[in-house]
Amino acid sequence: MPNLIAGFSKLSKEEKINWIAKEYFSNPQEAIAILKNYWNSDEKLQKLHDEFIENTISNFYIPLGVAPNFLINGKYNSIPMAIEESSVVAAASKSAKFWSTRGGFKATVINTEKIGQVHFIFKGNALKLASFFAQIKTKFYSNTESITKNMQKRGGGILAIELRDKTSLLPNYYQLHATFETKDSMGANFINSCLEQFAKTLKEEAQSYNSFSEEEKDIEVVMSILSNYVPNCIVRAEVSCPINDLAEKHIENPKAFAERFIRAVQIAEVEPFRAVTHNKGIMNGIDAVVLATGNDFRAVEAGIHAYASRKGSYSSLSHAKIENDIFTFWLEVPLALGTVGGLTSLHPLVKFSLEMLENPSAKELMQFVAVAGLAQNFAALRSLTTTGIQDGHMKMHLNNILNQFEANEDERILIRKHFKHQVVSHSAVVEYIETLRRNI
Repeated sequence: MPNLIAGFSKLSKEEKINWIAKEYFSNPQEAIAILKNYWNSDEKLQKLHDEFIENTISNFYIPLGVAPNFLINGKYNSIPMAIEESSVVAAASKSAKFWSTRGGFKATVINTEKIGQVHFIFKGNALKLASFFAQIKTKFYSNTESITKNMQKRGGGILAIELRDKTSLLPNYYQLHATFETKDSMGANFINSCLEQFAKTLKEEAQSYNSFSEEEKDIEVVMSILSNYVPNCIVRAEVSCPINDLAEKHIENPKAFAERFIRAVQIAEVEPFRAVTHNKGIMNGIDAVVLATGNDFRAVEAGIHAYASRKGSYSSLSHAKIENDIFTFWLEVPLALGTVGGLTSLHPLVKFSLEMLENPSAKELMQFVAVAGLAQNFAALRSLTTTGIQDGHMKMHLNNILNQFEANEDERILIRKHFKHQVVSHSAVVEYIETLRRNI
């Protein structure tokens, strides 16, 4: 049983690894070898990776792929995708090629507002608080001038500050609710710095506000933090074409396909159990590009799923319709992204990915990410409503099974030939591998 360890963070990297190997592994030397096998031979690059987080022991690799042929707003792009799930990059590429001959993707940034809040407790008269806020509001701006100066030069800054009464939800609970424009930066540090100054100003000004009682002067700031829910930082991506143009190898009756496709979307709009999986497919595309470009996919996930629930029930992020014999498929999602700051200037592959996208602005990156999500969703729904999802997915997954069982090249040729016209399942592949090896 592992022992408690004090001062782990103060150990050297080698000491950390040796302790972990000794405490948790029956073969410590093998465990150490696995970790070191994933170290970068370039010491400078490895040091850079080591300093991204605390207590680093190795690198955890995720494949970086590329989906080409994305025609977006009239221009072809290749989109980088960092993801471990088989078939995602292939599906996105297939969608990109499909729509490249049908007008391509259209993407529009609707808004780019981001939000931060100072959460505080005020035990007193709400009208007096409102009067106090109105009187000191300009000081929130003036006291943050040193923080906002550079952002304002780039066209960003604080857009608005509101006092919100939340006492119906929690006794004595109020907020300073602020909106920001952070241009090409995701802006987390900028927003949080502004919010902490707002909190300081709030408390200091309350102490000298003569209309407050002593209890009212004692405002308790609980926390000052940005929100990852950004319902006013929205991008729209869509595809459309005449119904008859949907025809292809697996779509012999385009009208029937379009109607079935729309019904599949409508089910995800009204049925949360389906909506979660439906939206997960969208996030396959979104997360892969967000990760490849050094952005925070956890924040993006949380914000998008909150947006999917904004009407009181979890629902589909994408929608489809037929109007005047035109098929249209679209989504609108909140995306707070950055192309400067954070890992964007540190991680070599993030810089590579952004350069592949021709060093986009934050708004342009929002469009790429939304398009990737829509493409992924289209590919999944096309498969679900035609051939079924498992056929293509399991054939892509076949490589993982072959690697798991360390199939040699001769075995791989025979196995791929056998499953060219057979249903691929994990058990079927394992059984065939065992049969091959018994007959050698």
